[in-house]
Amino acid sequence: MTIHASSACLASGWAKNVRVSIEQGRIASIKTGTEPLSDDTKVDVLLPAQSNLHSHAFQRAMAGMTEFRAAGRDSFWTWRELMYKFLERLTPEQVEAIAALVFMEMQEAGYASVGEFHYVHNQPGGQKYDDPSELSQRIFAAAEDTGIGLTHLPVLYSYGAAGEKPLAGGQLRFGNTVDQFNDLVARTKAAVGGIADDAQVGIAPHSLRATSPADLAQVVAAHPKGPIHIHISEQLKEVEDISAWLGARPVEWLLGNTDVNARWCLIHATHMTEAETIGLAKTGAVAGLCPITEANLGDGPFNGPTYLESGGAFGVGSDSNVRISLTEELRTLEYSQRLRDMARNVLVDGAGSVGQSIYLGAAAGSAKALNRNAGVIAEETLADLVAIDRNDAALYALTDGQLLDGLCFAANDRVITDVWSAGRHTVQGGRHVKREAVTEAYRSAISELLSGI
Repeated sequence: MTIHASSACLASGWAKNVRVSIEQGRIASIKTGTEPLSDDTKVDVLLPAQSNLHSHAFQRAMAGMTEFRAAGRDSFWTWRELMYKFLERLTPEQVEAIAALVFMEMQEAGYASVGEFHYVHNQPGGQKYDDPSELSQRIFAAAEDTGIGLTHLPVLYSYGAAGEKPLAGGQLRFGNTVDQFNDLVARTKAAVGGIADDAQVGIAPHSLRATSPADLAQVVAAHPKGPIHIHISEQLKEVEDISAWLGARPVEWLLGNTDVNARWCLIHATHMTEAETIGLAKTGAVAGLCPITEANLGDGPFNGPTYLESGGAFGVGSDSNVRISLTEELRTLEYSQRLRDMARNVLVDGAGSVGQSIYLGAAAGSAKALNRNAGVIAEETLADLVAIDRNDAALYALTDGQLLDGLCFAANDRVITDVWSAGRHTVQGGRHVKREAVTEAYRSAISELLSGI
């Protein structure tokens, strides 16, 4: 397969008339200044595709249902109650249908891969399925059907709150001991071989509040390779609870008690002191940011300028999937910084294009978080690619050097024409190749789910 682009943002910079040859899911060669051949797939502008580093696919079914203000002050903790109601009825078939829709929508938004932070493991009430990896395998089926690149992240969730409080209610569907979790990971690693070659499995200790120091140390030691993702400091209450229990703030405690390195991704690194921000940046770990969800839940913005000045890696994810839009995710990231600082053009180290800083920074950081050889257009990397149409009114007036600014701040996802996930051409003409079938299966599953809630 060969793609010809009028312009392309390569690892070496912008180039004109670029032919990219793909073999076995990877970029085999790149030629610039060349005319298209008759059998080339012709696109306008070719970019490295983003990896979506953090998703809870099933929460997509709740989108729009939690925007009614209850008496008192709504918060993350009140939002969580509706999630538990969904969990009382959610079936394996529904998990698969919802995930397929989410993965399709991600690709149409410009994501080539996803880190699925998967914590629904058990039946309602907490009983294990005959195969404890049943629901993980439903995620695999959705990824295979839609063609998205997958880094699956089974979650260790053992306690209901900080201080090793017992699980209760909807949390029972999450629960595993360390031994049960290690068995689950082994089963998912055996099963993931049945889908695409680029699919892989990492681990995700859910958070400090849902594990314990001893369990965290044990599970990290048991899995010496692959990505490690963890929720870290999303809410001020979480910071307060962990401080009261462990005697240190969440990021402070993790950096002081665990070998945090380039394998790690700290999700919602929202509430950090300056020392924590600099310390995290220097570990080589990735700050996993989910600006739309963090805004929706009232989490607050992270300390972007200090983090970038310290050389920190970052990436973005769609988390609750209340709104799946790459362009909106990136602009919300920058706008959260502008609103806090009452300044413009914040997330760039020194001087330069903010769009280029956040787009290429997120592409590289998110791919790193998913242990995926992608995030740039270069030979031997995975062919995770996205094409956009500069003839759209939002981009038409812009030079190559301004296109990423236009994409992040002026355009929406309609400018995306094509997406390749490890060479799989899943989005063509702006639509996923399986859109109709995936959407119909989702509608059927949701109708059944909502009938009992």
